[in-house]
Amino acid sequence: MTLIQYIIIRKDLIKVLKWNLGAIIANSCHAVAAINELTKDDTITRSYLSEENLDRMHKCVLGIDNEEALTGLHNKLDSAGIIHKLWIEMPENVGVCIALKPYNKEDVQDYFKDLKLFR
Repeated sequence: MTLIQYIIIRKDLIKVLKWNLGAIIANSCHAVAAINELTKDDTITRSYLSEENLDRMHKCVLGIDNEEALTGLHNKLDSAGIIHKLWIEMPENVGVCIALKPYNKEDVQDYFKDLKLFR
């Protein structure tokens, strides 16, 4: 069983909205910290964050085209009961990324089969 945490980031933030990479990374870290805190009592999250697994974490950072696609994925995950955090940067009210709670890879990988690594 491979535990993994998926992070999906808007690709248009750099070229279209002119965000710098540091701002994108910081917002993604916020989303991961938030979902891990929100699900800290979840059995899989506890296992993923346990001391014996801290040096073996698996994360997959994927890119998604724009805010419309990000919102669509958010709605799809919500409908499927996949626990995640849609990170909205305030006060701009801009959807930046989605961070899933840790999951067994086999349980969620099909939701992201059409996405490529964030670059």
